[in-house]
Amino acid sequence: MENLIALASEPSAWMALFTLVVMEIVLGIDNLIFVSILTNKLPEERRSKARNIGLGLALVFRLALLGTVAVIVQLVEPIVTLFEQSFSWRDIILISGGLFLVWKATKEIHHNVEHDEAEEQNGKGVVASFSTTIGQILVLDLVFSIDSIVTAVGMTDHISIMVIAVISAVLVMLFAAGPLSRFIEANPTIVMLALGFLMMIGMTLIADGFGIHVPKGYIYAAMSFSAFVEVLNMLTRKRKITAG
Repeated sequence: MENLIALASEPSAWMALFTLVVMEIVLGIDNLIFVSILTNKLPEERRSKARNIGLGLALVFRLALLGTVAVIVQLVEPIVTLFEQSFSWRDIILISGGLFLVWKATKEIHHNVEHDEAEEQNGKGVVASFSTTIGQILVLDLVFSIDSIVTAVGMTDHISIMVIAVISAVLVMLFAAGPLSRFIEANPTIVMLALGFLMMIGMTLIADGFGIHVPKGYIYAAMSFSAFVEVLNMLTRKRKITAG
């Protein structure tokens, strides 16, 4: 408690907290999009529960990882070398998570473009398994959590600041999850755009695992520009429908 009071009197601590909260929210966008797309395939009455469980698991993972900072630091130590390229546990996890994300995004894009109309009429392929959805969210929660905590450890030495930042970011995600999911469901073209984002994020994770760091600012700038263009397209379509 005394440590928290001491930190509260330091401007540098407040700046570190603000920076970490913003970073956690930005990094959480990837997770939130993935959760929204997956839960929208569930029956409507189970979507909210799945979102809460998925984001709750993200919080549990991140807080648990914060409790093992010494282990997290060791995850960046090389454990194997292949073709003169060293890989740590973090690299392996990022590559595996990136491959999973690319596979999942590709599968969902294929489903949206080439889905069987007969299955759709029978309700097949539209309603997903609750346990399968939670399992997939669990996998990506772990990947995003490790990446997030490794970044946080490099920004501050104060565990309390990391804990507050993580909790704040997840609370924001919980608040935004419902509106984002409803927006994605109401605008089918947004689904394809979001899946494209997830594929790009997956490739970024793979590149990061191979030691090729792509600045996050470039990724989110591209996503923001694409989203802005899509919003303009939506407004144009809405205006044409109103005029017609």
